[in-house]
Amino acid sequence: MSSPCDPAYAPAGDVGVALMAIDSRLKAIYDGQAGANSEQQQLMDQFTASLGPEEANDVVDGACTLIYMFMQWLRMTYEEHDKDVIEYVVPGFVASMRMMPKSIRPEVIPTMVGLVVAAGTGLSPSLWRKQYGDWTGDEMNPLEATALLLAEHINRLTGDRDFAARMVTEALSAANQD
Repeated sequence: MSSPCDPAYAPAGDVGVALMAIDSRLKAIYDGQAGANSEQQQLMDQFTASLGPEEANDVVDGACTLIYMFMQWLRMTYEEHDKDVIEYVVPGFVASMRMMPKSIRPEVIPTMVGLVVAAGTGLSPSLWRKQYGDWTGDEMNPLEATALLLAEHINRLTGDRDFAARMVTEALSAANQD
């Protein structure tokens, strides 16, 4: 029986913009230039302020698609070693989110864990979240952090700082060729 949270029913959103935001944030962190006053952050803030409601929703859906793609890659990778993706991703993910109290309110962490678990079990994070109502402003930074932490986890596992972004870019290129 098909689930109403099946990814086949989910909008992909603007994966390109979501990936650009996550990748540029990761690069700034890796280069030690992350922060609220960084030029990259100011440009990203200007860009997001220019988005209309529909475009902003597309970027949110794109971030959920990234979370799904990252968790599917992690699930397959951990399963190759007879390990459970939830067991190996969620505890470190929660610990990392708890270390960001200025950006991520504690009451939002369970929702982000739910997104990760939904994606890790083959459900669409955006459709899973939609069943609980509209996104809130308090969930936007944690949503970005969720995608960022998963991308960083993949990059750390592979020993390649660009692996997660390259994986998504290659998947998008392959989809566009079909």
